Amino acid sequence: MPSSNRDNPKDSDFDTTIPLKRDVKRDLESLTEDLNEDSNWVDGDGVDGESLQQKFQSESQSESQSSQTSQAKASNSIPGDISQDTPQNTPQNTPQNTLKDKLSPKYQTTLAMVETAFLATAGSLIWLINYYFPLGPVLRIFFPIPIALVYLRWGNRASRMTALISFLLLSVLMGPTRSIIFLIPFGVMGIQLGALWKRGVGWPFCIAIGALIGAFGVFFRIWLFSLLIGEDLYLYIINQFTQLLDWVFLRLNILAQPNPLFIQIGTPVMVLISNTVYVFTVHLVALLVFDRLENPIPRPPKWISVILDYE
Repeated sequence: MPSSNRDNPKDSDFDTTIPLKRDVKRDLESLTEDLNEDSNWVDGDGVDGESLQQKFQSESQSESQSSQTSQAKASNSIPGDISQDTPQNTPQNTPQNTLKDKLSPKYQTTLAMVETAFLATAGSLIWLINYYFPLGPVLRIFFPIPIALVYLRWGNRASRMTALISFLLLSVLMGPTRSIIFLIPFGVMGIQLGALWKRGVGWPFCIAIGALIGAFGVFFRIWLFSLLIGEDLYLYIINQFTQLLDWVFLRLNILAQPNPLFIQIGTPVMVLISNTVYVFTVHLVALLVFDRLENPIPRPPKWISVILDYE
């Protein structure tokens, strides 16, 4: 009987193509509706081609910014990024601390021991050469410099070890008496100046403290030598100061004798002034030397910078 689909091929083909035609028609209708909406948006709202171009440019810029932020996040997420490990230019990460920060604690201890021994030997040799071959105040300026440098680089303990090693070395080479007058005042002065420079104290206070330590060292030396010799050497200092005053009065055409009370007061004052000039000279030498060693001391007053033409 001709009841199957094979017997009516035309009917079967018509039945299968109807859903396809409906889908195509639906798609065409949705497409035309979208086109009509776009045309109405352009024509009805009065939007021209320039506004569309601006919108396109803004969208492209936002996409580029989003891509840049994603790249930055990706670079930050990379382990061992150089930008994360680079130290900032802060006072804690100054050039003089960069090498020590890169070293492990074991190598830092070794480097501190080597520098302490080297600078202690250098300070002792400067004292030894100045004692046997005195060159005036040239080498005397450098007596507290090595100990102060150790304090700036490695702290209080290393500077005290430097002063102690210099004392022991000079005790072997020259005897305990000469080593004591090196330790007091120059060893103590080097430690104190290093501590003040490390804390950023200004020049006036540092010079005042250094002058007091130097004056104490002068009177300690007079007392020690007087004890060893058995004579009062302070009278020799007073006689020298009296001759200086007589020479000044003679040059000024003053027909008078210096007052004994004035001499007694003026002798310690002259010692203090002499040590003030000495400590000021030490500051100038430390300013020039330590800046080149990348261990700077506090900046001098403005008038000194102007005179020296040094920033």
